[in-house]
Amino acid sequence: MKKPPANQFCHRTRRQFLHETGGGFGAVALAGLLAKDGFFPAESLAAGTGAAYENPLAPKPPARVTKAKNVIFLFMYGGPSQVDTFDHKPELYKLDDKTIKVKTFGRGGHKDEGVIVGPKWKFKQYGECGKWVSDVFPHQAQCVDDIAFLHSMTADSPIHGSAMVMMNSGNILSGNPSIGSWINYGLGSVNENLPGYLVMLDPTGGPIGGSRNWSSGYMPATFQGTVLQSKGPPILDLNLPTGTTPAMQRRLLDQLKSYNEQHQRSRIENSNLAARINSYELAYKMQQHAPEAVDLAQETAATHALYGLDNPQTQDFGRKCLLARRLVERGVRFVQLYSGGAHNNDNWDAHEDVYANHSYHGGRTDQPIAALIKDLKQRGMLDETLIIWGGEFGRQPTAEFKRQPGRDHNAYGFTMYMAGGGVKGGVSYGKTDELGAAAVEGKLHVRNLHATILHLMGLDPNHLTYFHDGLDKKLVGVEEVEPIHEILA
Repeated sequence: MKKPPANQFCHRTRRQFLHETGGGFGAVALAGLLAKDGFFPAESLAAGTGAAYENPLAPKPPARVTKAKNVIFLFMYGGPSQVDTFDHKPELYKLDDKTIKVKTFGRGGHKDEGVIVGPKWKFKQYGECGKWVSDVFPHQAQCVDDIAFLHSMTADSPIHGSAMVMMNSGNILSGNPSIGSWINYGLGSVNENLPGYLVMLDPTGGPIGGSRNWSSGYMPATFQGTVLQSKGPPILDLNLPTGTTPAMQRRLLDQLKSYNEQHQRSRIENSNLAARINSYELAYKMQQHAPEAVDLAQETAATHALYGLDNPQTQDFGRKCLLARRLVERGVRFVQLYSGGAHNNDNWDAHEDVYANHSYHGGRTDQPIAALIKDLKQRGMLDETLIIWGGEFGRQPTAEFKRQPGRDHNAYGFTMYMAGGGVKGGVSYGKTDELGAAAVEGKLHVRNLHATILHLMGLDPNHLTYFHDGLDKKLVGVEEVEPIHEILA
């Protein structure tokens, strides 16, 4: 018989390669499960040094004991207008349609004057704290006594892509771990059956930059966010390969047993392989447990109504908020929900008509967000769940285009809020000027927000580091950053 050429494997198609090697991944996953049950000798889990492999997502004690255990970040992608929602500026009503001197910087560049666009909604006072909230958010207005408003937020960029990455990772450049990755790196996960970091996107698609916003950057992929589908399979690609049968799994188990008997002293020399085993083991468990976690049929009709699942307008974001509550109940450390996707009016990016844009997105999110706060509170979970609301920046008080009531981007001063998780309720911190154009009192940077989140989760923002490229990297950057002490309970 003629001997095959030495380079025969160089002529495999991609489909042939995947077909011939795909079964091996199942073996890796099974090996991880068997090892955890004590099937292999202890030293077989060593990573070259003889030390047992440690799961990077194993729970870790915080630097100090705190109330907060989980985070839900409600990301309003596109940049909500602070002066039309939570930052009440009565002077803007009087100046509507007047051209005034005001410095702005957005996608249209630097400007020294503009035509004022008065707020398109009325504001009313709510709660014992007397907080002014616009009519765009009548449901969240009922929760103001549980909320700490941050009216003096600033960021380094008025451009969506870099501002999104900064809000998620603390840096305008890509390639850095997102805040969910930092929290899971610092604390690990108390749930072995679901990822510690889950992301839910808008039906119109993901935000600009896509997975850069939930990336683990220079950290291992174990810490990156996993996108959760609100419809269909909760997490893609969890099903077993077509044609896999119990008999095939039995044969694989027998082969592993035989291999173990022949290689009692074998070791896993590659720590990356050990981490991969852990990932495949998690995927196997997710096949079993993720469907239950996202099964909203287990909830009562009253809960469905609370979140607006019976209303087509609020149904999508209501499902996300209810899923977020179920996930933190099951120990998922960080959940991020996106309102808005794609571009322009598919998100909060109100360049042409702020009234039409915010009426639409506010109407889709207001009731579900209020329901989440109320539901967590009535279940005794609000103290241990930190809620964050906001976008990558705010919007200007002036019109971007003549004769169109739309607003350009504003990174000089905008509003975000926090609730639960050790935050004072019914307080407002910081101020913008009388037009809402720039922060003038208690000026805050995105890094102060990140430092506050880490602090509330029991982590030291100035000492939580990851060694990379010869440096101890931090979420909050090189210089020390203080959390916002004035809003801490």
